[in-house]
Amino acid sequence: MKAIEIREMGADKIKEKLVELKKELFNLRFQNNVGQLENTATLSNVKKDIARFYTIFNEMNVNIS
Repeated sequence: MKAIEIREMGADKIKEKLVELKKELFNLRFQNNVGQLENTATLSNVKKDIARFYTIFNEMNVNIS
């Protein structure tokens, strides 16, 4: 997801999406450990999305533009 799209979301939507991404990351890690995950690049993509969401959420709380 692009940073511009995330900035357009509200704080509540960002929190909901963070919870969803964390659950997805848990499931992907589990699949990777079991050997069912075919595309391991999705792990790093989800981690990067989580970092983007946290960064923008913190910017909103500190009012940095």
